[in-house]
Amino acid sequence: MKDLNELMQQAQQMQQRLQDAQAKMAETSAAGTSGGGLVTVALRGAGEITAVTIDDSLLVPGEGEILADLIVAAHADAKRRLDEANSVLMREAAGPMAGMNIPGMPKLF
Repeated sequence: MKDLNELMQQAQQMQQRLQDAQAKMAETSAAGTSGGGLVTVALRGAGEITAVTIDDSLLVPGEGEILADLIVAAHADAKRRLDEANSVLMREAAGPMAGMNIPGMPKLF
């Protein structure tokens, strides 16, 4: 029974670490750029847009399609960076269980 109690205690500790990591993920932010810095998109948490910065040189008639493409590209860059930061937090929280494939349990990373 000692092993089972120890295993349950470790599971509770891991659950707490995962909850802490999720709280940190909600506050994690990242910025992405495109067009050589002409457009910047800032994201937080699971991908909430918190800011968009557009260089004035793009705010001219006829540049709408280019601007739209640059916003999409900046968002994709920010999302990739945010996902990487969140992935690091979850791997740290999962500790030695990261990457393990336990039947019935979600894969942690």
